Amino acid sequence: MNTSHRIVFMGTPQIAVASLKALLDAGFNIVGVVTSPDKPAGRGKQLHQSEVKTFALEHNLHVLQPENLKSPGFIDDLNALKPDLQIVVAFRMLPKVVWSSPRFGTFNMHASLLPDYRGAAPINHAIINGETESGVTTFLLNENIDEGDILYREKIALSPVETAGSLHDKLMEIGAKLVVKTAHDLLTGSVKAQPQTIESSKTLHLAPKIFKQDCEIDWTKNAVDIERFIRGLSPYPTAFSRLSDDLSVKIFEAELLHNFSRVGKPAEIHTDQKSYLYICCGDKQWLSLKSIQLSGKKRLNIEDVLKGFTFDKFHFFMLPNP
Repeated sequence: MNTSHRIVFMGTPQIAVASLKALLDAGFNIVGVVTSPDKPAGRGKQLHQSEVKTFALEHNLHVLQPENLKSPGFIDDLNALKPDLQIVVAFRMLPKVVWSSPRFGTFNMHASLLPDYRGAAPINHAIINGETESGVTTFLLNENIDEGDILYREKIALSPVETAGSLHDKLMEIGAKLVVKTAHDLLTGSVKAQPQTIESSKTLHLAPKIFKQDCEIDWTKNAVDIERFIRGLSPYPTAFSRLSDDLSVKIFEAELLHNFSRVGKPAEIHTDQKSYLYICCGDKQWLSLKSIQLSGKKRLNIEDVLKGFTFDKFHFFMLPNP
């Protein structure tokens, strides 16, 4: 679509890059890109720019990186772009002075089927909770996080082995297409926003930000829940467990054992030290760890880990501190 309407795009990670690229490919007029400031990263603490900034500079787009979204300087710079529409994908919460200024408003693409999974980590929580479907929603921003009027929703079914990584990539693709459709229909007046409704018979799930301490595995829980927990955090931010106070293990992939009858206790380790590493869960069922990463090492499949590391002195994983 070729359009003279002026659009400002706001986003930071890779999922936002896909939407920005789709808008450019469709011929939209992107007059500015707002993304996070460069931040120190890695051992050398070199300044690292966001994926959106990298893409924007490669395509000669004007970039703004405000520290404070309410600062008069940023507001002046944003208003100078004279946006007709603003589009947000994986960015910070915007103050009203920012989202209310364009004449066509500001819409966001959220990686869930709103109103379910409002919050910062909808992809992770959907898998952890064992959902069988997910999707993306475009909606107009208002004063409350993820509560604005809905423009479009698109559903997809989840695989029984879905991970946060695989679902992220699927939603990134369908979300980019939905962003283009939403932008076109908003600018042409062919979509009408609808208020979010919550069915009285349905439990509303939230998706709060996940911190490192939230990723530690509680082996007293049942095996099905732990396996979902691992998938829901794989490959990032990654479930982990501790063998000792100074040795942790990131766990990227695990598999339920259906025909293993050994009696064990929660967090107990069973291995032949060659080809398998089994862990007992709270319901006495076992998980087979398939892909892990020891502290300071690379991610490896379990057979390769066992070639260079012995679990003989570790009979149990540690449980989270109460």
